Amino acid sequence: MSTASRLLPIALTALLTATPAAFAGNGRGAAPTTPPVQPTVQPVTTTLSADESATLVFMREEERVARDVYLQFDTLWNAPPFAGIAQSEQQHMDAIKLQMDRYGVADISDPTVNGVFANTALQQLYNDLTVKGEATLLAALNVGALIEEVDIADLEDAIAATENVDLQQVYGNLMRGSRNHLRAFVAEIERQGGDAYVAQHLTQDAVDEIVSAPMERGGPRDGAGAGNGTGAGAHGANGSRR
Repeated sequence: MSTASRLLPIALTALLTATPAAFAGNGRGAAPTTPPVQPTVQPVTTTLSADESATLVFMREEERVARDVYLQFDTLWNAPPFAGIAQSEQQHMDAIKLQMDRYGVADISDPTVNGVFANTALQQLYNDLTVKGEATLLAALNVGALIEEVDIADLEDAIAATENVDLQQVYGNLMRGSRNHLRAFVAEIERQGGDAYVAQHLTQDAVDEIVSAPMERGGPRDGAGAGNGTGAGAHGANGSRR
């Protein structure tokens, strides 16, 4: 089974099992910054497997789900950290597209049309997440934290499923960015007066390890070089992800 085919049930399960108590409240907050991507297409002499190509395609659309959800919430709530993190998600999309171009992998969706996805399950996920985040600002922040937890888990799967160093480096950088995003959302949830954050997809220990660590900084080509920083095992809070 390909990595991409395992990821959607995980995301949907996390969405459907999120507790109602996690989505209450209102307020405003601040967004982190992420170094800009500076894509440069370099020729490659190797090819990707079908699974590696499918995972690239899936991860690009999954990052776009995050971007488009955050743009929708920014419009709805006019409050950070959504705008800043949406910009970072665009950089994540660009980093993946760079690898797709290098390896000749076609982009099946139109990233210029917000909220419309080629993958029907990701389309449903986007629809469900945006509805859930319309209730309150705190609900939207919890949706953001859920998205980042799922992204971290999916990127760990993607790294484990390939021996391609290019892909491992890019996924590692994106995972570093997702950890920073999770930290930002959790900090804002708690600043808005929410209860202590409860993990929605990763284990509580994994989330606690991430959010207790400082924001991580990447290199000048964030998304195209080696990942770094504090990581944690991302087995689902309700059991194994496989």
